[in-house]
Amino acid sequence: MSTKEIQSKLTDTMKRWQKIENAAVASTGKVIENTENPVVRLIMEIIQRDSQMHYRIQQLIIDSLERKAVSLVPQEVGEVWDMIKSHISLEKETVKLANEAKTALKGRQMVVQEYLIDYLLADEEKHNQVLENLSLIKKGMYPYG
Repeated sequence: MSTKEIQSKLTDTMKRWQKIENAAVASTGKVIENTENPVVRLIMEIIQRDSQMHYRIQQLIIDSLERKAVSLVPQEVGEVWDMIKSHISLEKETVKLANEAKTALKGRQMVVQEYLIDYLLADEEKHNQVLENLSLIKKGMYPYG
């Protein structure tokens, strides 16, 4: 398969995926409209916002293939690396706090709180992974590393 064919297939995939993300936004909106439960509403709002962000990411991928290539070079990451390092410290602290909260809840039968803290912990760990991948770009290793 040629590079042009791969780009075309990827663009098509992203556009189809965007339609699903739009459907997810509508679907979560319907759930939100039909429940007063704060936990269900919150989870649906989280998923809705994630779907909106996924759509934006997919659009950047599409734009990078159809309009103008997008790149991120180590020097660009290096220019803001001190600020990113500060943020990494914040993220590490949130993971520590989430783990402390999980420990405090262990065996307490507080399932809603534990469920929400598990979500927070997973999300904070995801942030750490995304930032770690930025550090690989800074070192000039990503996606080769």
